[in-house]
This record gives sequence, C-alpha cells and structure tokens, in this order.
Amino acid sequence: MKKLLCLLLVLLLTLPLCTSCHGSLASKNTSLEQPDENEENLSSDTEKKNLYKLPDSFDESKQYELTFWAKNDTNITQTEIYSKAIKDFEALYPNIKIKLRLYNDYSRIYNDVITNIATDTTPNICITYPDHIATYLTGKDTVIPLDGLIDDEKYGLGGTSLKFDGPEKQEIITRFLDECILNGSYYALPYMRSTEACYVNKTFVEKLGFTLPKVMTWDFIWEVSEAATKKDADGNYIVNGQSVLIPFIYKSTDNMMISMLEQLGAGYSNANGDILIFNKETEKILYNVSKHTESGAFSTFKISGYPANSLNAGQCIFAIDSTAGATWMGTEAPLVDISEDRIVKFETVVMPIPQYDTEKPKMISQGPSICIFNKEDPQIVLASWLFCQFMLTNEVQIAYSQTEGYVPVTSKAQNSDEYKDYISRIGEDNQLYYDIKIKASQLLMDNVDNTFVTPVFNGSASLRNVAGQLIENVTKSTRRKETIDDTFMKTMYSDLISLYKLNTFGGKIITDTEDSENIDITKDITEGPLPKVSVALLSTLGIIWIILVFSALYNWKKSRK
Repeated sequence: MKKLLCLLLVLLLTLPLCTSCHGSLASKNTSLEQPDENEENLSSDTEKKNLYKLPDSFDESKQYELTFWAKNDTNITQTEIYSKAIKDFEALYPNIKIKLRLYNDYSRIYNDVITNIATDTTPNICITYPDHIATYLTGKDTVIPLDGLIDDEKYGLGGTSLKFDGPEKQEIITRFLDECILNGSYYALPYMRSTEACYVNKTFVEKLGFTLPKVMTWDFIWEVSEAATKKDADGNYIVNGQSVLIPFIYKSTDNMMISMLEQLGAGYSNANGDILIFNKETEKILYNVSKHTESGAFSTFKISGYPANSLNAGQCIFAIDSTAGATWMGTEAPLVDISEDRIVKFETVVMPIPQYDTEKPKMISQGPSICIFNKEDPQIVLASWLFCQFMLTNEVQIAYSQTEGYVPVTSKAQNSDEYKDYISRIGEDNQLYYDIKIKASQLLMDNVDNTFVTPVFNGSASLRNVAGQLIENVTKSTRRKETIDDTFMKTMYSDLISLYKLNTFGGKIITDTEDSENIDITKDITEGPLPKVSVALLSTLGIIWIILVFSALYNWKKSRK
C-alpha cells in the first residue's frame, strides 16, 4: 500500500513538471518571451548578419551528426521522402549523418525548441514558421541569420562548391523567400507553400437551387448554409436525407479570423508588434459567427471534427482547409478517415476561400520553412546549411509537393519538365494524379499575387492563437445557449489578453470597440480563484500526504508494540 501511494504521489508531482515543459507555450509567461532589456539588441541588422560567417572550406575529414526536426501529416509517403533525402545527401557528404525526428504537430516542435533553448540542446535544422522563429530569437544567438550564407560564392545558393544542383537565390519564388525575413534579415528558407481552399459539394449546392459563382463571397456561403439547415417532418435534413448536417465547417479558425480582417482592411497587428485585433470589425464577425452557429449552419474543426470527414459523408457542404489537405477531400480521395459505406457520391469543386471584395481577393500564404540553429563549431553550422539547401533541390521539392496540395517554393522546380508533366496528368488516377489535389496546387499557383502574410514579432504566435480562440469561444458558447452580448465580448477579450499574455510582449494593445475602456488589458490570470483542475490536484496531494502520515504513525506504533 505504501509503495502504491508513493508511486501515485511521484506521478502527481511529476505531472505539473511535464505540463510546464511541453504544454502550450501560449499559456505560459516564459523568460524567452520577455528578453532582458540589458541584453544585446538582436534587432541590429549589422550584428545579426555578422553573427555567423562561413568557413573558407568545408572540412570533410571530420564526422558530423546533425539533428533534423520535421513534421509529417501521418503520411508515410512524406516520411519516406525525408528518409530518401537524408540517404541521398549522406551519399554526397559521407561525413555528415542526419538524425530525423518527426512530429505530427508544429506546435509540439515549437514547444520543444523553446524548452531546449534554455538547455542549449536545440536541433541543428528545424522545420518551423516565422512566427515561431520570432520567439526563438528572444534567446541570444539562437537562430542563424542567412543573409551571408545565401550570398556566399562557394556555399551559398547555387554556390560553386556544392555537390548538388540546388536553386540560385533568384530561382526561389520571391514572395515565398520574403516571408522568411524578420527584422531585415533572412532567418529561414521556404520549404513548401500552401494556402486555404474551400472544398465544395457542388451537387448539394445545386440541389438547394444555387449556382456556384466564379468567386465565392461570404454572403453566398452563409446564404447557402442557412438554406441547407431546413429539415423534413421526420427531423432529417432535406438536402442530404440524414439526421446530421453542418453545412459549413472551418478547420483553422485563426486563419478564418485573420483572413476576414485582411479582406476588410481591418486591424490585426502591425510590424511594431502592436495588437489591433480588438476592433469593431472583429466584433461584427463574431456576432455573425454566433448567429450562424445558433441556426446550425456553422461549426469548427475543434468542435465538430475534421471537415473532410463530414464532407465525404455528405454531412457538410463547404469544408475550408489547407490545400495541403486536398488528398482527404472528395468522393475518390486517396486518404480518408471514414469507412467506405459512409462515403456519399457528389461532385467536388475546389475554390478560393470566400471574399468580401471579389475584385481584390485575398488569401493567406502558409507552409513550413527551414531554419538553422547556432552552434559553437562553424563547421557544424555549415553542414546544416548544406542540408538545408539540399531540401530545395528539384527531386525533394517535386516529390514532397506530390504528396499533398503543396507547391514547390522554387521556379526551378515549378518550371521543370517533371513537375509540368505531373500537373498535366491531372485525374489520370486517384492516387498520384488525384484531380482535387492537383487543382488545389494550381489554385495557389494561380493566386500567388493574391496571398498575404501577417506581421511577425515576438508574440505573434500567441496573437494567432487568440484570433482562432475568439471564434472558437463564441461558437462554443453559442452552442451552449449562453448569451453573446457586449458583456460577453469584453470579458472574453480581457480573459484572452491575460491567458495569452499579450500585454507582455512589448507592443501596444489598441482597442477599438463601442466600450473599449471596459476591456481589461492588465488583468493577471495568476490572481483570483484557482482553476478547478488545480484545486482537484492540490486536494488529492493533500489527501495522499494525510494517508502517508497516518500510515507512518500506524507502522511506528505497530513496531513499538
């Protein structure tokens, strides 16, 4: 009994430590997010660009082992591409060994990097996002600025001493490369790019009496979604004959809010790190989301599950997800998470996300980039840089882009005969040439000039979480029949500002609502009553200690007798 109690006590004491190490960074106020003002200012372009200089030559007499942290979408083909790229690279550079560590979530990579920065055990190469890099940079000399490396004659992009045919700087799509600039320097190379698409059950849209427009608007998608909520006398939805239907499901609600604000020209944030999201347009969006949630026309991935599953089962009409998720979408999708007997036959159409202004469409640019972490040995950094460039060769770029609706980040790959052949064979089969997947890729290539990115700064990753949480909270509370009014909004704003510590990153929080003075931007969630989970945990610990004390006293008295 004592052994079991001690084991339980150890587990309970360990749980908070595990949570603090690998939990959501957005809910913690780490020292990395609040750099010491007396530390060296990393925003100086000159200092950053001179932080690392390439050696005159790569020392191939020494052995190097590099760690590479990457993400795959439980897609074994992607894992195989990573493994093949590593094998091919090691054949060119036998003295470099790459140790691959795969994650199924970018946020887990982010949290682990933050944890490892403190112990100087970061990976050598990491697939990540600029928002995340901005936080990494609050630690001193963490991520390598690539300006000098990119332009190096021997080992830079297209360099004379490379053992592979990598792209030159001008062969990387300029818009994609510019997304990797932070404070005037390149801190990553783009790896793959995607955007969001609206996957539409055209059969149901037309059954409801509507015709898909050339450019879909928010008014159209809401109107059709509301029309789809009508039921027959038996309580089944008329359009699908089933008891379940959510006409419109959005997977990434942070992208939903960000895209809507961008299309409206409303505030989200700026390059100075100022928070502008708490404005009147945001409030209008949230009230509209609540209205369509209440009618049953709208829900989110976090609440109702993966939109592709509902779409393929005939229980959703508009599923908005990344173009990188195209292989899950549609009747003939090669990757599905539902049983075959649940799949409903329909015509799938891939369209850009809904717009407010059809003459000036805007959609978010997203997708992973690759960064390099600073190490004491410059030869190790150079080895990392070589592998980073190798991931941009045509063979890797084209192979990876064919797994999902990704687009290669280089014109060298996009203009190659191999990639053009791949695109031209659309619909030949429902695997490699699956038409929905290729259409999703083509959608991005046709709209590169219509894409946008949000400002990147220390705290921008937390702000992105807040953007999504605003919609999630309103949707969830509406489904719970809670009152969504000005009081609800002000309280939610204050709570999210505190939860994600938006008031600790250095930028201003600028509010623009009907009653903005009632939004508390200084509230500290460490004050006030403890959460119920914490109370339960502390109570359990107390009970265990009492049992242990009584057990010790009992054994002591027994031994005395």
